[in-house]
Amino acid sequence: MTTALSRVDVAPVASAKRRRRAPGWLAVLPLLVFTAVAFGLPAVAILDGAFTAKDATTGATSYTGANMTASLQGPYLTALLGSVKLSAISAALGALIGLPLAQAVVSSRSRWLREAVLTASGVLANFGGVPLAFAFVATLGNAGVLTVHLGLKDSGWDLYSFWGLVLVYLYFLIPLMVLTITPALDGLRSQWREAALNNGATGVQYWRHVALPVLAPSLLGGLVLLFGSAFAAYATAAAMVGSAVPLVTLQIADALSGNVLVGQENVALALSLDMVLVAGLVMAVYLPLQRRSARWLDA
Repeated sequence: MTTALSRVDVAPVASAKRRRRAPGWLAVLPLLVFTAVAFGLPAVAILDGAFTAKDATTGATSYTGANMTASLQGPYLTALLGSVKLSAISAALGALIGLPLAQAVVSSRSRWLREAVLTASGVLANFGGVPLAFAFVATLGNAGVLTVHLGLKDSGWDLYSFWGLVLVYLYFLIPLMVLTITPALDGLRSQWREAALNNGATGVQYWRHVALPVLAPSLLGGLVLLFGSAFAAYATAAAMVGSAVPLVTLQIADALSGNVLVGQENVALALSLDMVLVAGLVMAVYLPLQRRSARWLDA
């Protein structure tokens, strides 16, 4: 009798557990659908177009690797290498400047200063595009306020050049580095510094042998993040330098719009696939570094 009652009681409980789990799977479904539509369909379209060629006379399409080959030759290769160079230099400078600024904020005893800097960094890290280009043109352009008052043009200053673009990119990369590295700096234990100083180490030795090795994964992860942000930037460079500085994003826009050659849309998709591959390599480096940094700082 007891066994029969137990079976009767267990069945409703099991069915009730199944009913409680169902809404959890249903809640994830809209996210999966959104991810498939927003990321999956464009990725498939890029992959298909990058390997598709269209005959100009018959209109027939066929799969080929000519687009990928063309994207790695001539001006397209120059633009791709130019974007990599610009992103690498901008990211390195942003990391070198952002790290001491973040350390100054973390070591400051003023809470309002910390909150103000982090809030401003969050705003400036997302400030880009045409407004940022206009701000720099009005300030440091050929007829900009500081250019005229400081006589920068006489000394050879040119905002519409490679190094001018690096300066503009640093405007949003430095705040991004501050936001990225601040949590890692907060994770440094004060006991580590005290132990190093008690054993006769100087401040420089502490940073060289203790702090920087611990921060290395976060620093490299932040550097990779800055690289990806600069590599994908388009509107700022398009509004400020145009075709004066060869960049892959500008080449993609020209190929899609037909400004230089007509019928290069699939080459633009091949260039986009090149960018996706570079971004994939960047993320492949970034994610393991972030996990390793989390293990060190959460220990």
